[in-house]
Amino acid sequence: MSLKIRLARGGSKKRPVYRVVVADARSPRDGRFIEKIGTYNPLLSVESGQRFVVDLEKAAEWVKKGAQPTDRVARYLAQQGVGTWTNSNNPQKGEPGQKAKERAAERLQKEEDAKAAAAEAAAAPAEEVATEEAASE
Repeated sequence: MSLKIRLARGGSKKRPVYRVVVADARSPRDGRFIEKIGTYNPLLSVESGQRFVVDLEKAAEWVKKGAQPTDRVARYLAQQGVGTWTNSNNPQKGEPGQKAKERAAERLQKEEDAKAAAAEAAAAPAEEVATEEAASE
């Protein structure tokens, strides 16, 4: 069973309050958990000591047992001296999906076709004027 140390959302609409919990990775975000080890209130200022409150001994104990903190929790635990946090790097995250790439290619093709048609239309009247002038002479 893989364990996660993660945030479980509580509070009302637009007023979030999170519990820092140890839970099975397969359980839902706000569902069943094994133990509550702290709280996180994002509405408080960054300088407030009550913004992220966690029992560091329990957190360190769960990490030793193999619980993996989520990125957000790992960041806050590292600030308080439990474990380390490294910025995750996913260069494919911002890359568009397959359908979006296909739509962009189609849009580019339509623009190229429109430019080619406009260039043909601009060249055709010039040829017609030249032929009309030659015919009138």
